[in-house]
Amino acid sequence: MDAALHGQRSGSGVSTRVLGTDVHPDRTLTDIRAILLDIEGTTTPIAFVQQVLFPYARARVHDYLARHADDPEVHADIELLRAEHAAESAHEPRLPPWDPEAYVYWLMDRDRKSTGLKSLQGRIWDAGYRGGELKGKAEVYPDVRPAFERWRKAGKQIAIFSSGSVQAQRNLFANTTAGDLSAFLSGYFDTTTGPKREATSYRTIATALGHSPQGVLFVSDLVAELDAAHAAGMRTTLCVRGPDDPNDLPTSHPRIRSFTELA
Repeated sequence: MDAALHGQRSGSGVSTRVLGTDVHPDRTLTDIRAILLDIEGTTTPIAFVQQVLFPYARARVHDYLARHADDPEVHADIELLRAEHAAESAHEPRLPPWDPEAYVYWLMDRDRKSTGLKSLQGRIWDAGYRGGELKGKAEVYPDVRPAFERWRKAGKQIAIFSSGSVQAQRNLFANTTAGDLSAFLSGYFDTTTGPKREATSYRTIATALGHSPQGVLFVSDLVAELDAAHAAGMRTTLCVRGPDDPNDLPTSHPRIRSFTELA
């Protein structure tokens, strides 16, 4: 395929788009059976995740590990982290000696999508939601709830695929600034399904949702994730929430600024 071109799947075939041109998504979702959404930068502002959730978890790692040292689920997270540490130590000379708390901070500092880290963060946030500190404070963009209502009324499934744990996803959508959105969602998927930049993960999700990949639309703010979903056969749309002009981005994925553009 020409380097300046990239195939974008549509209902019954593939239309070719030139990189960097004004590419818009289909205005209707007639052929789509399920809409799969990323969270950070897609449904939820990046600032909320990075400036509220991440610092909240980091400030509580020490106390949480101390209080839950005998919790089997936390112990499982630590054993997963231990295995990740052992694997990483083979090629990362700057890795500190094994210590669960130190390794958690090391991963956080590098924004690693570690399954063990994400699970532990999810448990800390869960305590925050249940304790009231985070309840009802999870930010979503203003267009999210109306889109969920519109899509479900049209008979579409809505599911989430995020590097955050399923527990963290459930809590976030049950405690948003737009109310409890969990009733709109048919499925949650995290990195236990597979990495977000590998096509096999998206095939697995399509199967779990009961559809062919061609019947699923994946919406994300990261091109690499969209590339993987496209390779799996899914329809894709790049969500550009920031100040950048979507048409200036070097990608052939259809682009939107808001879910209002997906009828």
